[in-house]
This record gives sequence, C-alpha cells and structure tokens, in this order.
Amino acid sequence: MKILSQIPKELIDFTLVTLFALLLGMEQRKHHEERESEAVFGTDRTFTLIGILGYILYYLDKQKLLLYILGGLAITLFLAIFYYSKTTAYKRFGLTSAILALVTYSLAPLIELAPPWLMLLIVVTTLLLVESKEELQYITRRFDKDEFTTLAKFIIIAGVILPLLPNTPIIKGFSITPYSFWLAIVAVSSISYFSYLLKKFVFPKAGILLTAILGGLYSSTATTVILAKKSSNQDPDEISSGIIAATGVMYLRIWILALIFNKEVARLLLPYFAVLMLIDFGLAFIFYRRKTSEKHNFEVEVDRNPLEFKTALIFGALFTFFAFLSQFVMKVYGDIGMTILSLIVGVTDIDPYLLSLFQSGSALAVKLVVLATILAATSNNIAKMVYALFLGSKEIKRDIIIGFSVLIALGFLLAGISWYLF
Repeated sequence: MKILSQIPKELIDFTLVTLFALLLGMEQRKHHEERESEAVFGTDRTFTLIGILGYILYYLDKQKLLLYILGGLAITLFLAIFYYSKTTAYKRFGLTSAILALVTYSLAPLIELAPPWLMLLIVVTTLLLVESKEELQYITRRFDKDEFTTLAKFIIIAGVILPLLPNTPIIKGFSITPYSFWLAIVAVSSISYFSYLLKKFVFPKAGILLTAILGGLYSSTATTVILAKKSSNQDPDEISSGIIAATGVMYLRIWILALIFNKEVARLLLPYFAVLMLIDFGLAFIFYRRKTSEKHNFEVEVDRNPLEFKTALIFGALFTFFAFLSQFVMKVYGDIGMTILSLIVGVTDIDPYLLSLFQSGSALAVKLVVLATILAATSNNIAKMVYALFLGSKEIKRDIIIGFSVLIALGFLLAGISWYLF
C-alpha cells in the first residue's frame, strides 16, 4: 500500500484507461476476426488510441471540458461517416462498434469521477453485453407476446402498489397491515417469478430432477401432482427422486419467507430445516442413482404465468383468513389449538398460513410459530404422499412411501423436540 500511495494518481488513471480500452478493443478484434471481408471500424489499437485521446483531452481541460467535448463530437462525426459508408456498401446496420467506441472515449472521466466498483461494473457489463449477442438473441426468441405483460405485472405488484399502501393496522387488535398483506403477495410472487424465469430462460431443457427442483420453488404440491401423473411413461426412480427433491426445495422456500418476514423465526427454524433438507436431498440422490433409463422428454409445466392477479387475490384472501383464524384459535384454544390448526392447514396451500404466522408480531410466541411451521410442512408432506400414491404408477409407490415416511417421521420428531424446548 505504501508503494501505491507514492505512485501519481495520473499514472494510475492513464494505465487503467489504456488497459480497459485495450480490453474493449481486443473484444472487437475477436468479434470481427471471422468477418475479414467486411469493413471494421477498429479493434485493439484503434480502441486503445481512442481511450488515450479521451484521457489527453479530458486531462488538458478538466474545468471547462471544452476540448473533451469537441473531441467527442469529432469522433461521433467520424463514426457517423463510417456507419453511413458501411450500411451503403454492406447493408449491415449494427451500431455496436460505434457505441463501444464512444464508451471507450468516456473511460477517462469515468475513472476520474466514478467509484472503483461502478467503473469496473460498467466495463464488465459492457464486455458481457457485447460478448453475449447469441445468448441474448436466444433469450429474445424465448419471449412470447405475454412476457412483457408478465414483467409489467410484477413491477406493478412490487414497485407501484406496495409503496402506496399504509403500514398501520386497519382493525384494532389485528397485527396485519395493508402493507404487510401486500408484501406477503410480493414475496411469494417474487419466488414464483424467479423460478419461472430460471425454468424458461436458463434451464429450458432441464431433465426431470432439475425441473422438479425449479418446480419446488414454485409449488412442491403442484410439482408432485404433475410428476405423479406422468410417472407411467418415465423412469420411476427419476420421478420419485424429483418428487422428494421438490419437497426439499419447499423447506428452502419456507425458510426464505421466514427470513424476509421474521428473522428470529428463521434463525430458530434453520437447524430443523437444515436436517430435513439434508435427509430429503440424500433420499432424492439415492433414488436418482438407481435410475436405469434416459427418458427426458417431459417437463414440469411451470411456464404458466406466475403473476395472475386472480391468483394473487386468492392468495391474499387466504392470507387474511388464516391471519384472523390463527389469532382467534390462539385466543380461544391456546397452544394446543394452534398445533392442531397447523396439522389441518398442511393439506392446503400452506404459504398464506405460514406468512400470516411470520407476521403475527407479538400475538404469537416465536417458538410457537416455529413449531406450527414444522407441523404444517410435515402435514403438507402427508398430503403430497397421498397425491403421489393415488396419481402415480405402482413403480414409484415404494420409493414414495419410504421417502415421505422418513420425512414425516423426522418432521414429527423435530416438532417434538421443538415442543420440548418451547
């Protein structure tokens, strides 16, 4: 550090401008090396000289920036002439090289004025965008006509409606506020949308196991039902491993929601869910290792829109209902009532119920919320086992019974430990 402090700042800035400009130019050489017959604006040397020119003109007149502005206008004019000549001769209309040259020219003030992290982020992002032409074209082809509508819905749900809602209880003695109510919808929608994007754009041709894991982020119950229905024409070991793995991801999804809404609950849940996930993924791995065929001509259908307003409203209604119900049960029947309610609710969609518990504030003890969460997840596993046994082929039933029986027994054991500690 002593040596660096003795190096003039101007030397460091000039070196960085030269290196980054050279990197951008080298990328252009690589990009155009297969188009030798086509006119190229410039590559490594040209872009390095543009960066150096920008630094010189910026350094000579840092106060008024007149020289730097005139230099930028001159380069822009030259780029316009080159672009016109290129489009006339070759009928190609890409502006990437011209814009990249202007970015290179802007390196000097960027390095001088921007914090180091922002400077590096801009350079790296620029390189990635230029290098990712084919990948971006592939993603664009995957977009259907409703994709931007889905994105717009997410922005409306998370960025427009949520900030406008008040964070004060409407009903006296009821801890849920309009803001927390909608935040629950945003949290679940975000996880579902993330799973949707991964499945559609990152892993569109994933095998059954990976697709089941992504489906588990969306809904482990829905994934279980879909996999069980398709089990007659797929490798039974791969199907059963996918069903068990989707349940493992359910624990992760619940823990993330707990972390968002109640960090103390998430802290206490972590050791219990860590054990459950470890055993769950261990079972899924054992089942998967036994697979004998390579049938991958099937995908769990998580491509449907995860942000339907109808679905959000139903979720919100369930969230409000369970919030009222849990507080009523707690007041009238106490801890035993909450325990029984958690077991009953597990056969339905447990997310609204659990989120109402996570946001219950001082109305419920934290350790009681942890116990109720473990019981609801375990009860939900019982429901999924029943779905898989009734809807699946006979080849998967043995693994389903073994896998879910272990998870259910372990869930009740951990719930007992939690009850004892509580």
